[in-house]
Amino acid sequence: MIQGCSVNSALGRWVLLATLLASGTSFLMGTAVIVALPVIQSSLNASINDLQWVINAQLLSLASLLMIGGSLGDCYGRKRIFITGMSLFASGAILSALSSSINLLVTFQALQGAGAALMIPQSLAIINACFDENQRGQAIGLWAGLSGGVASLGPWVGGWLVENFSWQAIFFLPVPIIVLTIIITAIYVPESRNASIRHLDWRGTILIILGLFGIAYGLISGPAAGWNNPFVISGLTGGSIAVFLFVFTEKRQPQPLVPASLLKNRLVLGANAVTLLIYFALNGVFFFLILNLQQVQELSPTIAGFALLPLIVIITFLAGPAGALADRIGTRFQMIIGPIILAIGMATLAIGGSEANYFRHFLPGLILIGVGMALLIAPLTKLALSVEAQFSGSASGFNNAVSRMAALLAVAVLGAVVISAFTAHLNDTISTSSLAQQEQAQILAQSNNLGNIIIPGTFDESSRQLAERAVKESFIYGFRWAMLVGAGLALAGALVSIVTLRGSPPGGRSVSVGTVHGICGGVADKNPQ
Repeated sequence: MIQGCSVNSALGRWVLLATLLASGTSFLMGTAVIVALPVIQSSLNASINDLQWVINAQLLSLASLLMIGGSLGDCYGRKRIFITGMSLFASGAILSALSSSINLLVTFQALQGAGAALMIPQSLAIINACFDENQRGQAIGLWAGLSGGVASLGPWVGGWLVENFSWQAIFFLPVPIIVLTIIITAIYVPESRNASIRHLDWRGTILIILGLFGIAYGLISGPAAGWNNPFVISGLTGGSIAVFLFVFTEKRQPQPLVPASLLKNRLVLGANAVTLLIYFALNGVFFFLILNLQQVQELSPTIAGFALLPLIVIITFLAGPAGALADRIGTRFQMIIGPIILAIGMATLAIGGSEANYFRHFLPGLILIGVGMALLIAPLTKLALSVEAQFSGSASGFNNAVSRMAALLAVAVLGAVVISAFTAHLNDTISTSSLAQQEQAQILAQSNNLGNIIIPGTFDESSRQLAERAVKESFIYGFRWAMLVGAGLALAGALVSIVTLRGSPPGGRSVSVGTVHGICGGVADKNPQ
């Protein structure tokens, strides 16, 4: 372990710059790509199912590999794995930009996610190894705040690049930044590793990757392919079996990915249950909110990106004071009131129709969601890390994986809910309209595309207007279902807090990583030495 860095020393500043650039770029890409989804859908002739895989391919590899990412650095060297992760991330970005089909884009997004899974855990592991105990908190605080600030630029940067250049520009953006970061890391960042790590739990790693992939594939493909499709059934069944075997074998591993003591800690389990529910709700809500703003409200990608900035600004500036409040009064109050405010905000978003006004129908809900998250982030982080010091890395990696899995499931499950509601409403609407049977069939055949349904050129003006209105109203119907389901999940998070969380974690350990947790999901990985 290499220590002795100071935040004010030259070496300390180089270490912080390298870790900030890498993690901040990854977080920025996560928010920027979402804004480009409608344009990608049109450019590559993708269905809503395909769009789900653009997001879920990266999330799947990220969630599957996060738990091993930190362990690889501990075993083989954090600097080495950090550079390896950055190289994979940049390669995935370049290949994504050059993709000529939606299938290629999905494949290379999975590669980019694998790079992020190696890169993100190492950023804080390197800080842990380089900075003394009395400097570590300040260093992590700077990393968290600046990374969150970079991530908050994602919607705006993504929207601006899409509108003025192309969706491919978003994927080229991180390449020069990552190349610069690799150079800085190679020259200035010292190598460190944990000599006590003898071997990695490869059996558990393979099982959890197979399990998450199988379940996610089944959930995403089921609505389009049918739940009786043999591949869907195989994915869900095989994935479930792999997860069961993972849990079974982990109990017998001397160095498991998830220590048994972690699963017996009431506060940690409660915090992770809340994480699953809240990030399930948030990721689903924002996925369909972006589609609503662009496909139904007809906002440009840039304006749609700006539309989310009030929420991110609120989280960035209020999470710190809210964390100080939690230190004074305990975590339980904010763990309850935060999800309740989130639920109200999500329900508020369901009010607007197909011709909604941003300031009346969207901004109030976004403000409430921002306030709810600002109240929730710090105590959730604190509780998720309320374990013995030697298990803090495992607790962090586990929570990261839970939050990513929540995002993975959100788009899949809420996607099924929205498509089902959209299709049913669209069928009811046009079946009683003046559209001819052939015209109705042409519209319904595209129902998986939601608001991106293309009206055939053979429609006369009256039929075109009728079909466009039916598509928009049907999307709003499905969108309202997504918002209300999200609100219900947030309320369930409040209920879990009431039942399981009865106070602050022992010792009051807290790391100021709230901003990053709120924007990107998951607790920052702080690996033990």
